[in-house]
Amino acid sequence: MIWIASICISVAALVVSAVTAWLTLLRRGTVRMTRPAVVYLGPDGASRKEGSSKPKIFLRSLVYSTGKRGHIIESMFATLRRGETRQTFNIWVYGEDKLARGSGIYVGETGVVCNHHFVLPEDGTRFEFLAGDYRLDVYAALVGHSASLHLCSVSLNISEQAAQQLKDPECGIYFDWGPESQRYQPHVRKKAATDEHLMRRLLGAVGEARIEGQER
Repeated sequence: MIWIASICISVAALVVSAVTAWLTLLRRGTVRMTRPAVVYLGPDGASRKEGSSKPKIFLRSLVYSTGKRGHIIESMFATLRRGETRQTFNIWVYGEDKLARGSGIYVGETGVVCNHHFVLPEDGTRFEFLAGDYRLDVYAALVGHSASLHLCSVSLNISEQAAQQLKDPECGIYFDWGPESQRYQPHVRKKAATDEHLMRRLLGAVGEARIEGQER
């Protein structure tokens, strides 16, 4: 009886070790994305400096792997659907202060949080942010996978008033997630006016500091 118990304990230990090895070393898991804290629809700042005004999708989120081994994201893209209209924003740029053209990033278990920018392809495609309900979907192409992986889906709405404001090439609309309302709160912002306002505040602060220094 003792040897039977020893065999059972050894088999159980072997099974536990095999399951642990599969969960920690062999299982690849998948890649997921948290709900974006903020989404932006509007003109791309870089293209505006070049004399054009291409539409852009911006969002900030955490992308993480459900497996220990992690994954390599080869590329990402976003689609924006309004009614029967569907547009793909396939140029992916990511980063914080220094932006880099998306050419592959490793995503581990702890994840990677950064800003993601999606712009239109350089083929003359035009897109206008009209009033209505939108569905934003984000996809990733993983190394070793033939099909694109759907990461997240976000529902947004642009009102008639906001659509009129977005006709200004300097205006964009931000959607901030409200944890209590469980929906995105939109607000339109004019970048040029915002930058000018910030510059005036900075210059005003510098001027006040100089006056205080002279009085002393």
